[in-house]
Amino acid sequence: MRILITNDDGVNSSGIMAAKKAVEGLGKIDVVAPATQQSGIGHALTLFEPIRVTATNLLDGSEAFSVSGTPTDAVIIGIYEITEEKPDLVISGINIGENLGKSELTTSGTIGAAMEAAVHGIPSISVSLQVSRGDIKFHDGHVDVDFRHASKILKCVAEKVIEKGLPSGVDFLNLNIPSHPSNNKINLTRLGERMYKIHIKKRLDPRGRPYYWIDGDPIENDDIGTDVNVLKVERSATITPISLDCTSKLNLMEGWLD
Repeated sequence: MRILITNDDGVNSSGIMAAKKAVEGLGKIDVVAPATQQSGIGHALTLFEPIRVTATNLLDGSEAFSVSGTPTDAVIIGIYEITEEKPDLVISGINIGENLGKSELTTSGTIGAAMEAAVHGIPSISVSLQVSRGDIKFHDGHVDVDFRHASKILKCVAEKVIEKGLPSGVDFLNLNIPSHPSNNKINLTRLGERMYKIHIKKRLDPRGRPYYWIDGDPIENDDIGTDVNVLKVERSATITPISLDCTSKLNLMEGWLD
């Protein structure tokens, strides 16, 4: 087995170290990740400037490759340039901060990387750990977070994917782990509506010109069976199967074009 690990928190993140340790022994591991923090970049691809790749080391001294681009760039470089063979599994994470709901599918760099791997026909897992402190979600480097439960859950899911593959119609898995779990279960969930309620902060610079911060308040509950509800209310790990085919049911358009 060959496993490619990436993330959107940057190659120096504690989370990517935890992901590597979780699956050591399951196969040959390659770590290829963005050089810097890329949260919120989604599925972006670099097209108008060159991408630089630098051999580096993780916090434990093991080899990794730093990519001067997005998580999607890192996955493509990893698959077609760094690895000697096409990976059998791609893991994106462990992200510091949960990635829940429908809106995160297009904004999360962690999910974007897993989605890119799925585009190339490789089973993939995006994995995120809920944290209670907002100030560490976008930190670029080591953070003092307990990854032990998340690592156990990730190893369990990775072993299942290696053993069984993904079911037909499932292209990748979005895995979220609570910061203070109430149990050791992994719950099959559907996507919630959204993770944040957006609001805009308007301020004035020293010359009186307005500027804006896009911000959001976390949504703490959703319908029963959604990833938002299970993670935040039941405090249990969630796994959501995702398909790349976003086509709505065609019969919903019957008569609309008449």
